[in-house]
Amino acid sequence: MDVLYFAWVRERIGHPRERVETGAATVRDLVEELRAREERYAAAFADLTALRVAVDQELADFDAPLSGVREVAFFPPMTGG
Repeated sequence: MDVLYFAWVRERIGHPRERVETGAATVRDLVEELRAREERYAAAFADLTALRVAVDQELADFDAPLSGVREVAFFPPMTGG
């Protein structure tokens, strides 16, 4: 699946997207796999309350299933008017 990173998440990880082979059942499981890769991922995913996630371009929560998913995006909460 494609994993996309936006704003400060992208800055901490060092690239905007990557292709990930995973057996993760949920977004939370995917985050745990990514955290275990190296320190920059651990730093980016240290506080999940500071992140939002979209699964196939639909807002989701971290318990969302990944079966059949093509894209997961991580980004900080958005504000504005």
